[in-house]
Amino acid sequence: MRQLVTLLQKLGTPTVAVFCLFVAGALQLQQLNELRGQSTGLASLKDQLEQEKLVLELIQKAPTFGFNNLVADWVFLNFLQYFGDEPARARTGYRLSSDYFEVIVDRDPKFLNIYPFLSTSISMFAAMPEQSVALIQKGLKSLAPQVPAKSYYVWRYKGIDELLFLGDSKAARYSFETAASWANVYSDPESQNVAAISQRTAQFLAGNPASKAAQVSAWMMVLGNAVDNRTRHLAINRIKSLGGKVFISPQGQVRIVAPKQD
Repeated sequence: MRQLVTLLQKLGTPTVAVFCLFVAGALQLQQLNELRGQSTGLASLKDQLEQEKLVLELIQKAPTFGFNNLVADWVFLNFLQYFGDEPARARTGYRLSSDYFEVIVDRDPKFLNIYPFLSTSISMFAAMPEQSVALIQKGLKSLAPQVPAKSYYVWRYKGIDELLFLGDSKAARYSFETAASWANVYSDPESQNVAAISQRTAQFLAGNPASKAAQVSAWMMVLGNAVDNRTRHLAINRIKSLGGKVFISPQGQVRIVAPKQD
């Protein structure tokens, strides 16, 4: 402990301030996580959410003095606890997801692993696709085809939200075309496959803005990037409702046949 104090003194007042803020927030959210396991009443759950929202607002307004990535990582870990608490989310919903990701995207927009969770939790579960697209768009301002590597995936998440949850086929077409353009910068098989699929989806939308094939393709992307079983089941059911066929092997491999009529 004495060594830590000495180190902070050497680093200066700004670092001490960030450290104190980090510890205070961590303790607050730790207490809230402990309460999650103790309190089951709806009123208690709502009180916890209000406290979490206040903590996130404090973090959003506070300076980080260069510790942006550290703050983003910490907030994302707390989001995972929030998102994974299914019994509580079944009672209170997922509306706090956008508060978590507003902090995360502002602090570290190049953190690519967050975007599948952002899209799923805000568009699909919180039913706020406009906020999801707005946050993804904010993040894209800091990205480029090779900064960071394979950032074309973020354009795909944006296109999925626009097509499936906003019904904006024109915006979705642009997002998939851009994803294809960014993916074509790379020569590896994964990127070339993404480029081909994204371009094909954009072509479906160009020919038919209500294309079932494009929607099935988007739901296949959701299925392939699903962050939980609820998302997987939803994607499979939506593919079937659009006329697609889903085959799952004993080994868990999924094969999808697109609808015959678009």
